[in-house]
Amino acid sequence: MKKLSLFAALLATTPLAAQGADPAADVSQERLRADIDTLVGFGTRHTLSEQDNPERGIGAAVDWGLAEFGRISESCGGCLTMVAPERIEEGRRLPRPTRIRNAVAIQRGTERPNEVVIVQAHIDSRVTDAMDWESDAPGANDDGSGTVLVLEAARQLAKNSYPVTIVYALLSGEEQGLYGGRLMADYAEEQGWQVKAVLNNDVVGNSCGSDGYCDPDHVRVFSEGPRADLTDAVRAAQRREGGENDSPSRNLSRWLDNVADETEGGLDVRQIWRVDRMGRGGDQIPFMEKGFPAIRIAVAVEDYEHQHQDLRTESGTVYGDTADEMDFAYLAKVTQFNIRALDKLARTPAPPASTAEAAVQTYTDIAWSEVPGAVGYTVWQRRTDEAYWREEPVIENIVATNARLEGVRGDDWIFGVSATGADGSRSPVSSAVPAGQFAPIPVEEDETE
Repeated sequence: MKKLSLFAALLATTPLAAQGADPAADVSQERLRADIDTLVGFGTRHTLSEQDNPERGIGAAVDWGLAEFGRISESCGGCLTMVAPERIEEGRRLPRPTRIRNAVAIQRGTERPNEVVIVQAHIDSRVTDAMDWESDAPGANDDGSGTVLVLEAARQLAKNSYPVTIVYALLSGEEQGLYGGRLMADYAEEQGWQVKAVLNNDVVGNSCGSDGYCDPDHVRVFSEGPRADLTDAVRAAQRREGGENDSPSRNLSRWLDNVADETEGGLDVRQIWRVDRMGRGGDQIPFMEKGFPAIRIAVAVEDYEHQHQDLRTESGTVYGDTADEMDFAYLAKVTQFNIRALDKLARTPAPPASTAEAAVQTYTDIAWSEVPGAVGYTVWQRRTDEAYWREEPVIENIVATNARLEGVRGDDWIFGVSATGADGSRSPVSSAVPAGQFAPIPVEEDETE
């Protein structure tokens, strides 16, 4: 490949900063198990269950989540702000007006508090009948596993301060129709947050399936292709110029894959390039619908006999979502993976919006927005039929906001740009395609002549 010339800058010479201690080193399997036992002890956490019983039901579980965030905040000198967004909902799987309430803790950034990364899970549970709010529904893995992961992430990351805000969210109403996820996405929009990543953890605590197949070495990351908030005008531009495989969620998934590869002995990411499992959904979807980059993290293989099941034994087979069917060593690894990713996301600048111009010319011009906290920018490329960004960047740590790639005919390539923080950490790549930016698509882009 030919060497590349630049429009307006020299390459930055700042070396990558040395990495500090592993922020996930102190994750405790025993603490994860103790939190699961507490959640299971509420009997059921069905969204239609009791709201004011201090020992049983969804109300007690949400109160406990808020109290646990409060205890974590006390240990860090009040570094967390607890909020409990709520509203009354009625509709699909909610036959009567029902209180939907989330437990949320906000660790505000020291430099760019409006720039936000969210780690979340749903705290509600269910049995076979989605409308059965009276039977015991332990929900140990679905989604007690994600709930305790979020709490453990708060415990570990609250020890540090970050330039970017981290939000820890426990959501209600997922099993009834993503009600808590929509409430949380609306809350983020109402706060005016610049949401650069949502990590939704749902069913992250087992390593073997109901057929005996086991995979303790991988975790799945689901991401959308064409983004949910595409307008007609942007969709038409994407059809002409490409970008079907370059949504911000897809690039977040690629970035998470790289984060996992950096940890020896950790889990490997298996990217699943669809919004969610076939015929199913999760609380990442309401964020995608608003244009926020969001992915779902889930086990490599699901155990359907211990998910959405009444507690029972039939023909020698035990059913029910109980803690004894979980793999806590695996859950600890998924938790560590999340913590390492959050730590990096909270230190990196936002991915810069970028564009590529190459029509009827033998070179390609790349331009990108300047983002707060960036000390340099790195340009990446891959062929249109390649799945991943190439290991070696095209230009590394340039201080300008544009570059000319001489001899590079843009028709054959997809380009992208990442931002580098002061400590050397890099943001996810923002693709230089229609709708590649890590921000909602402005409504006015849908206007046609």
